[in-house]
Amino acid sequence: MSEAAPNPAPTTPRPALLSFLGGVGTVTGSKFLVESDHARILLDCGLFQGFAKLRHRNWERFARDAADVDAVVVTHAHLDHCGYLPRLVRQGFRGPILTSAHTARLAGIVLRDSARLQMEAARHANEHGRSKHCPAKPLYDDSDVEKTLAFFDPVTVGEDVEIMAGTRLTLHHGGHILGSAWAHLTLEDGHTLATSGDLGRPGHPLLLPPEPFSGADVLLMESTYGDRHHDQESAPRSSPPSSHAHSHGTAPSSSRPSRSTGPRSSCTN
Repeated sequence: MSEAAPNPAPTTPRPALLSFLGGVGTVTGSKFLVESDHARILLDCGLFQGFAKLRHRNWERFARDAADVDAVVVTHAHLDHCGYLPRLVRQGFRGPILTSAHTARLAGIVLRDSARLQMEAARHANEHGRSKHCPAKPLYDDSDVEKTLAFFDPVTVGEDVEIMAGTRLTLHHGGHILGSAWAHLTLEDGHTLATSGDLGRPGHPLLLPPEPFSGADVLLMESTYGDRHHDQESAPRSSPPSSHAHSHGTAPSSSRPSRSTGPRSSCTN
């Protein structure tokens, strides 16, 4: 009688790979990709905003196959943290978008407005010949936004949620805007990672204060104001960055179609 084959030894999960796809070298375009043996999780999915050189990066194809991303975690509903989502969906992403319930509701308002402004900017550029591209196009439109909103899957702040086998998420109050949160991930190999998103300060009259960090092996910390001290006597202020319309090649830096002079295209109506 032949001996039974021994059971294979259990494999140890490999350490996760962390890639910075935005939010480094600039304060916008936050995108951090965590890749483990069985999960690819994108932490925030923001637009690049500001100078034209930055905004043009929004037109670059996502650094991975968007269809291979298993889930996106969104910390809050500002465009530099969620504004690239419709573009990701257009490129094939079909996983859940995990965020707080308030952020999911605000994101619907913010993303619809972003698409409207981009469509207006593209239309204005085409009507007045102010684009290097013929025709000018929005980065995404309202149909892309509606498809994106269908993937939002709100989670309860403070609740431990399994994203994939061995990968778990907990959101904690961030105190930045309504619904903002910092995210704590437990990965397949047992290591933990936390990302702060944008943090507020205690004492806001309308927002829950940011919850203290409980520890992590890796911490991703937003530090736009990291070299400054708040005036303890001043009232906290929090306002969203200006929405930016993006038409290919002529994305204006204000919320209205650009009226600056410049080379005109040969497009005709």
